[in-house]
Amino acid sequence: MSLFRNARWSRRDVLKQTGLLSASAAMSPIAASAASVMPGGSASRMLVATGMAADNLYTRIGVRPILNARGTYTIISGSESLPEVKQAMFEASNYYVNMDELMLAVGAEIAQHMGAPMAIVTNGCEAAIALATVACICGTDPELAQSMPYVKTRSQVIIPKYSRNPYDFGVRMCGPEIVEVETDEELRSKINERTAMIYIYSGPRAFKEPLSIKTICAIAREKGVPVFVDAAAEEPVVPNIHLAAGATFVGYSGGKCMRGPQAAGVLLGPKDLCAAAFWNAAPHHNWGRALKVGKEEAMGMLAAVRQWYKRDHEAEQKQWLAWDHFIADALKGIPSLTTEIHPPTEDLSNRAPTMTIRWDAAAVGITGTELVEMLDKGTPRILVGGGEGHRPDAMSSSIEIMPYMMQPGDYKVVADVLGKHLRRPGHFENPPVPAGETAKMAGTWHVSIAYVRGVGVQQFVLQQEGDTVSGEQKGEIFSVPMHGKVEADHVTLKSMMRPGGYYLPYTFTGVVEGNRFSGDVSMGEYGNGTFTAVRG
Repeated sequence: MSLFRNARWSRRDVLKQTGLLSASAAMSPIAASAASVMPGGSASRMLVATGMAADNLYTRIGVRPILNARGTYTIISGSESLPEVKQAMFEASNYYVNMDELMLAVGAEIAQHMGAPMAIVTNGCEAAIALATVACICGTDPELAQSMPYVKTRSQVIIPKYSRNPYDFGVRMCGPEIVEVETDEELRSKINERTAMIYIYSGPRAFKEPLSIKTICAIAREKGVPVFVDAAAEEPVVPNIHLAAGATFVGYSGGKCMRGPQAAGVLLGPKDLCAAAFWNAAPHHNWGRALKVGKEEAMGMLAAVRQWYKRDHEAEQKQWLAWDHFIADALKGIPSLTTEIHPPTEDLSNRAPTMTIRWDAAAVGITGTELVEMLDKGTPRILVGGGEGHRPDAMSSSIEIMPYMMQPGDYKVVADVLGKHLRRPGHFENPPVPAGETAKMAGTWHVSIAYVRGVGVQQFVLQQEGDTVSGEQKGEIFSVPMHGKVEADHVTLKSMMRPGGYYLPYTFTGVVEGNRFSGDVSMGEYGNGTFTAVRG
């Protein structure tokens, strides 16, 4: 039964019921091709990969695919979905369904597998955080839902200070006031009639802190406040450790260890709150209309969950370990090079044996940063973790190998390419060292930063001792310490802002001419820009 029995019918609904839509569709040009993949069609219903490494749908639009030896990072498209997931998504694409009915059915089965009262599929764990937050703020009250995010009776979400992180944006985007706490006494005192939810970022620390998941859940239960545990990258063990600790909700990413659709996640929780979370999401016309899960993602996520509890996880761990050893053996004999394999820890996230490769770039001829760049620019394009070491004064180098998302055969490619670069690195020059009189940086600088879109206005208040600079970066909202180095007229300044739950790095590199300092600014994942600073 639909969650929305009394919803108004659209013109399309009427056409469906009268048969006119079906009749017109049968006469459409795409009907014949669609029939070939429907039950009884002549075409195969199994997916076949037609591309090659050097010629595929990505290379044809100028995008270079990646051999992933780094891990399930969203920026490099997460994990490779399982064959069963690909097939389920393809099969799902051949039919129309009522999305309310689909979510109820899919959610019930996922909940059964994962040991929860109920579940819904979301478009990622961040969406699960947001929808759980909104469900706790306004429930299924249509007036409150339509007033989001401006009118809220429950307008606060509590987050332990140690739990702040970049993903609590899922809470912040809903508009509540974030209340940080550090002790159980503080938590008790901060809970009030405006408290909508408590958010916790899972990990080993969340079980060891005095204000642990279990402690928080016990206090929240006394006060009648829901608790969300963000377990995005964790293995979904059964019994669920977070629900057992008293959590109300648990959120998972679908595109990490479960190897489901990259744009999918799972929200576990009580039936009423899961229903409220979905009610606030697409296809419904509420706050979460933008958070749309298609039938393909829903069925792909269900397939991934089914497979998770069938997969031989012990065999997977042994396979990844064997790949690490193969790579390590292939690099033996390289001067100064050592390898260290790190077995999985108690952390349920990213559980795989990683390997650190270390060497002295003075003996080998290539630094970690140079090797990472060579791997990224090479064919095949290989991404690894880390990348430490730079010329001329930090030649101790390293990279990390994460076998988690490598495919069978990838380990041989990685071993071969690493061996080639580390045994025959070619020639690298030390960066040029600027010469001349040391620039004077002390004083107050008025800074204009040209972003890709928009201009930021900041201020640097700096002191200088020899070639060392320190001081304060006064941003438009945040102020933080900064430090740097002067080499003749070339200056590098660095700082680290912490807005909300994340770090925002700034690296300013430029040239000083009297009272003018200009150049480039790098902000990590937030991109690059240019800046001009005037002293006075």
